[in-house]
Amino acid sequence: MTAPPVLAAGALVWRAVGDEVLVLLVERTQHRDFSLPKGKLDPGETLPECAVREIEEETGLRIALGAPLPQSEYRLSDGRDKVVYYWQAKADEAVVAASAFSPNDEIHALEWLPLAAAKQRCTYEHDVAIIARFEERLAAGHAETFPLIALRHAKAANPFDWQGSDASRTLTERGERQARRVAPGIAAFGPERIVTSDAVRCVQTVEPLGRLLGIEPKATPLISQESPEDPREALERRIGKAVRKRRGTVLCSHAPIIPEIVTAVVHAADAAETDSTHRASMLHTAEFTVLHVSAGEMPALVALETHGSHEK
Repeated sequence: MTAPPVLAAGALVWRAVGDEVLVLLVERTQHRDFSLPKGKLDPGETLPECAVREIEEETGLRIALGAPLPQSEYRLSDGRDKVVYYWQAKADEAVVAASAFSPNDEIHALEWLPLAAAKQRCTYEHDVAIIARFEERLAAGHAETFPLIALRHAKAANPFDWQGSDASRTLTERGERQARRVAPGIAAFGPERIVTSDAVRCVQTVEPLGRLLGIEPKATPLISQESPEDPREALERRIGKAVRKRRGTVLCSHAPIIPEIVTAVVHAADAAETDSTHRASMLHTAEFTVLHVSAGEMPALVALETHGSHEK
């Protein structure tokens, strides 16, 4: 029986110094090789949560993830496969200044290098390929992005057993666990605003996220499946404003509304609806889709990805 692959996550961390873009490489203490920072997934973690944790542990930098980059796959010495997921992540000067890195048993040194020099310094070709893909994004004006996140509420009480109104249904114990577990994965993308349906199950779903980010969620009936008006119009207005302001936003709602959220983002980014955007709108409880929109002069849908809480 084939062993499951070892999962890991990391990021291509970059910064702008004058007119030059620098990429962060780490030199590992034991192997003395140069690579992009990454680390193995802990039990119960989402991949974005793992990436942010590992970057901070290895480099001291507290970053928010941008758009995903290609994953790398290779065989370990023990015969198992390893799959590493990467994102691009900008580190501004305040983040760099706040870093408390010092050489340790795992990481010997950090190096900020221009793109060409970074590709030459990398020990492994899969890291070179990831830097090259980021270079393409940079040339297209898509190095900086902001997230628009569609979140389906966590598991709620059975509607057939519930005595009150549908909007008053609360999360089950499983749903509460889902809400707690999914929060760090969403927070990894650094959203600035949380908007939720005013249904109790949606409000409860974003409470752990709000506490984690220090953001007070805004509840509104206008993105509820029981909205007093057509939710599509409300979503077009709200998401259009988020795109104009380049503001990362979480929108938590119900299964029938999630496709409308994704469609509104696609329209606001002047993109086309595809099989990928359709699949990204078909979420299970406590799953979320991140739509990465370029923060450049013209909005564009750079990438999308879907994650969940892993809570059964």
